[in-house]
Amino acid sequence: MNELAGNNLLKYDKIKSQIEARDRELDNKFSKDTQINYIRNTRNYLGDKLGRVAAPHKILDPENGPLIAVRLNILTRKTLGGIKTNLNGQVLRDDDSIIEGLFAAGEAAGFGGGGMHGYRALEGTFLGGCIFSGMKAGKYIAGLQ
Repeated sequence: MNELAGNNLLKYDKIKSQIEARDRELDNKFSKDTQINYIRNTRNYLGDKLGRVAAPHKILDPENGPLIAVRLNILTRKTLGGIKTNLNGQVLRDDDSIIEGLFAAGEAAGFGGGGMHGYRALEGTFLGGCIFSGMKAGKYIAGLQ
């Protein structure tokens, strides 16, 4: 795998020192580590107290091994935008003039990823906007509006 990654390889010593630093924060009940604080605060929620079975533990605890290191690469599955349309689904030019006979709806018109949902949109929330924009365009095309 390191051959595929090129020269920017994972360094064992650096990863180990980061994990050791994180593990030390578990011993400090006044830790300022954001992740540790989130874990502790979440565990104070009644639902988590009743449903959680694994207590926070040190990553380098021998009972929790063996470990692997994985490099993650950022990937977006959304365009966070779409084809510019009016409220009838008609596609617009840069000067906002209508391109006759061309319509866009759903994710193509920005109702998936960005658009009305914004940058942090979740996949399960797109369907309503996609159906609505498709119905608007379809009704306009059929002359029902």
